Amino acid sequence: MSWERHGGLRAAITQLAAQIMYGEDVKQYFTAKRLAAKRLLGRGSSKSVRYRPQDLPSNGEIKQALLELVDEIEGSVRTRRLFAMRIVALEAMAELEMFSVRLIGSVATGHVRSGSDIDLHVFAEHPADVVARVRELGWTYETQHVNILKHGKVMEFTHVLVADVFPLELTVYAPNELAHRPRSSTDGKPIVRVRSATLRKLCEREHPEMWARYLADGTTPTMEELLATEDAEDIDVVPWLDEEPPDPIVDEDIDDDDDDDDDDLPEREPRIRRTR
Repeated sequence: MSWERHGGLRAAITQLAAQIMYGEDVKQYFTAKRLAAKRLLGRGSSKSVRYRPQDLPSNGEIKQALLELVDEIEGSVRTRRLFAMRIVALEAMAELEMFSVRLIGSVATGHVRSGSDIDLHVFAEHPADVVARVRELGWTYETQHVNILKHGKVMEFTHVLVADVFPLELTVYAPNELAHRPRSSTDGKPIVRVRSATLRKLCEREHPEMWARYLADGTTPTMEELLATEDAEDIDVVPWLDEEPPDPIVDEDIDDDDDDDDDDLPEREPRIRRTR
């Protein structure tokens, strides 16, 4: 098999799974790795070829490959996008402080990419209280109810999806869950979950110039600036996007979707702002 020249089947599945998650907006590592395995083995000369459990990469391996891919494709624009998303998160958290709100996910860790949203955990006795607050703020939203197996039983969680320049996803937990951090699906460790005060320190430490500008006049990189930077960096960023990839990469061309998710967002829609 030709993948033996490229680090073996496990490495090939890892790289293709990362490409699938980035280019096709697949959210789950579980789904991406099985799609990758199916596509790779489907190109073999024998239909009897099967993968073994040990051929499948861990979630952590795919995550690392995805981060490297994002760095290669998006370059410096990712830092500007991250800061803009952190400011939107910070301002939303100020409006939801009565729910002990915490920021999680890629905006907290710094591992954002095109298409990332802002994930917030909010804690309330009744999900309706969160919905009422969102409605009071005049935010455009929809609610979803998701069943998850937790502690050996099926539990229903309410998600409030808020439309903004960078979409917000609020997941409602009972107040007693504040003392327990969920574990990551990639490494099994407790997830990164930060307060607004910690987020402010992150902005000051990791984005000093943009943070100073924000404090001075309340401005952040606009969507137009982010897209202009992406356009300027698109040329010759990733050679494999324009070349025939080495076997066993998927038959279809991998599209550079840097701008697609952002293009779908409302033009210059006002960001969530707290009342000063």
